[in-house]
Amino acid sequence: MRIRSADFDTSAPDVTGCPTPGLPEFPFIGRSNVGKSSLLNLLTGRKGLAKVSARPGHTQLINFFTINEQWRLVDLPGYGYARVSKAAQEKFADIITGFLLKRPVIRRVFVLIDSRHEPHLIDLEFVSWLAGCGVPYVLVFTKVDKLKPSAVAKNIAAFGAALAEWKTEMPEVFRCSSETGAGRAELLAFIGSQI
Repeated sequence: MRIRSADFDTSAPDVTGCPTPGLPEFPFIGRSNVGKSSLLNLLTGRKGLAKVSARPGHTQLINFFTINEQWRLVDLPGYGYARVSKAAQEKFADIITGFLLKRPVIRRVFVLIDSRHEPHLIDLEFVSWLAGCGVPYVLVFTKVDKLKPSAVAKNIAAFGAALAEWKTEMPEVFRCSSETGAGRAELLAFIGSQI
């Protein structure tokens, strides 16, 4: 798929402020500091489209980007960042669950996982919740340029094994790097197949 246009559409504090459902949507979500904004910029070919911050937990709204005037990328707040208050964490959780369960135009949720680490409980809980709610999703392992391919494969296998303990099947998996561009073509081809 060729990206001809990528435009910021709007930001919403919760699902009630989101655009009227129409275009297919592909939300991106993950733990804070997983490289979500960088990956969105890589996919669209627009360096500053999604704001990249050195401060984890920066995304606090639901941000919509219209691509090729045909579909939307959605940047959701990150989860699991400990330096925000418990009330803020609960607010983000309500925003995320409300959005993911009430948007009929979601085609696939892209859950970003940092490939450098063994499975984190919060990622496993979130993926199991998606599966239990019947929300369609795939996993995107980010920062694959930071480790040897064998180490990345080991961490991905460990994630699959941990999911199996939760009685959750491993979905389709993508490996990506915002630094090298690895995985961009595969992700865009997958999105194209879902539109």
